[in-house]
Amino acid sequence: MKLYHFALSGHAHRARLFMSLLGIPHEVVDVDLRSGAHKTPEFLALNPFGQLPVLDDNGTIIADSNAILVYLATKFGRTDWLPQDAKGAAMVQRWLSVAAGDLAFGPAAARLITVFGAKFNPDDVIARAHVLLKRLEAHLAEREWLVGAQPTIADVALYSYLSSAPEGNVDLSAYPRVNAFLRRIEALPGFVPFAKTRAGLAAAA
Repeated sequence: MKLYHFALSGHAHRARLFMSLLGIPHEVVDVDLRSGAHKTPEFLALNPFGQLPVLDDNGTIIADSNAILVYLATKFGRTDWLPQDAKGAAMVQRWLSVAAGDLAFGPAAARLITVFGAKFNPDDVIARAHVLLKRLEAHLAEREWLVGAQPTIADVALYSYLSSAPEGNVDLSAYPRVNAFLRRIEALPGFVPFAKTRAGLAAAA
């Protein structure tokens, strides 16, 4: 398997993290977003949306980080990571939607401003980030994982941009349960860290 990847992309990291947690042998192909390598005809042939990550499984091409998580869990029969019962599957899908929505337009967008110079309104995206963090803090009051009694792809989908939220000037200090949740993921066998930058609050750390 090949994973087309960019080290500072949280979307790419969630795919790489899950492959490592499952112990799947793979080749990482670095694609330099800053030089526009994701807009070349060669890359657009893999993903016409020009986005990372992309998984090449011996010619089967899967784009979109959440789709890659679902593909890998299904291909390898990992029902521990992707429940197949109706309720469990629906609950995981709910959090994948949060990853593509609230997380992307909150913590991830805030980090895009400081790391990549994106033109979002920082007050707006930081406020959205704290709305999500408060909801997560409440959700984790009586559970260790987002769905059920063990980690699933839902947890993987949220990790990268939550852990890097301080780089976007999103302070995590008021959320002890969220921080404990991040440490639990980091303690999983096969964990690989997300590349850090000296941006936002992380610059003073």
